[in-house]
Amino acid sequence: MSEIKLNSLGINKAPKDTRVVVAMSGGVDSSVVAALLAEEGYDVVGVTLQLYDHGAALKKKGACCAGQDIYDARRVAEMKGFPHYVLDYESNFREQVIDDFADSYLRGETPIPCVRCNQSVKFKDLLAVARDLGADCMATGHYIQRNVNPDTGRAELIRAHDHGKDQSYFLFATTQEQLDFLRFPLGGWTKDVTRQHAQRLGLITADKPDSQDICFVPNGDYAGIVKRMRPQAQQPGDIVHIDGRVVGKHDGIVGYTIGQRKGLGIGGGVSENNDPLYVVRIDPATNRIIVGPKDALARDILNLKDGNWLIDTPPAPGASPTCALDGEGVDHIPVMVKFRSVMAPIPATLHLDHDGHARIQLNDAQYGISPGQAAVCYINDRMIGGGWIESTAHSVIPLAA
Repeated sequence: MSEIKLNSLGINKAPKDTRVVVAMSGGVDSSVVAALLAEEGYDVVGVTLQLYDHGAALKKKGACCAGQDIYDARRVAEMKGFPHYVLDYESNFREQVIDDFADSYLRGETPIPCVRCNQSVKFKDLLAVARDLGADCMATGHYIQRNVNPDTGRAELIRAHDHGKDQSYFLFATTQEQLDFLRFPLGGWTKDVTRQHAQRLGLITADKPDSQDICFVPNGDYAGIVKRMRPQAQQPGDIVHIDGRVVGKHDGIVGYTIGQRKGLGIGGGVSENNDPLYVVRIDPATNRIIVGPKDALARDILNLKDGNWLIDTPPAPGASPTCALDGEGVDHIPVMVKFRSVMAPIPATLHLDHDGHARIQLNDAQYGISPGQAAVCYINDRMIGGGWIESTAHSVIPLAA
């Protein structure tokens, strides 16, 4: 009897004997993944999560996991002849994503709910469902590559072939255990190739536009959502210059973000030479918005919490003070880092701690970095993890003698 080679998903089974749960959002990407795997002969099971009120969802277009999207996912499954299930995760989603989103704004942070959704619902709850269904793996339509390192045998996350579509920033919280179970078939493609396959496969989602907004935020009105959920977010307060002067009033800290320049409601003559002012800090304890010149925004130190690292972690207290990167002892790790999803990675140094905290020293100071954002680290194109920005600082480096 001849040995069965690894299939296209890296599993030592024939496709027909390999069950794949596909997370179907109803968009073109996950539809293509499911249809292609079915075409290859895999035992495909489609699963779509209903994440928020179905009635309200039907009224909103262009967001994932809405009513129309659930319908589209079901149509693709029916057309390609594989089972499809819709799971009601509205309660989980509200508690773990929407409530956290609102509370983050009250803490003066800039939240990223799509990361929280992947972290707490899609790659936690949905993976458990996939295992309960007897799946060998779960596939998604994310644009990121998963490679198995031939030397270590470990699965690694690599930026998508199309860096413009790369979604590694939103997947930094993926654990090694989850990564072993996940597959990302589109990571080596451009979006054009995906749509070409959608047309070839005759999918109803072939020309469907990509979702742009956060799914539960109609028309991008973040402040409106938070104000309805947390009325205290509308408490008025002072806008204070970094020199201590009260220069204006605000109608609630939820309407402001670090680095904001426009819409501050401050008249002219506040700053010297009428230079523009920016939101430098949000102080929820005193309900104040702190403003200052652009230079006051400069930060080159990011302190992270709740880190997730796809590398060997530092030793416990009392052990060797160095951390290990795939077996190489080092006390710091040169990396490239992103603190916004759309930015190009910039050089920095990562210092890891044993308790999930980390510190990133940027080579050059940057502007507008906000607590609540994620800092995601790379070595070349390999995404090695990241954490949530807890605080920032600007180091004072003495001049050489």
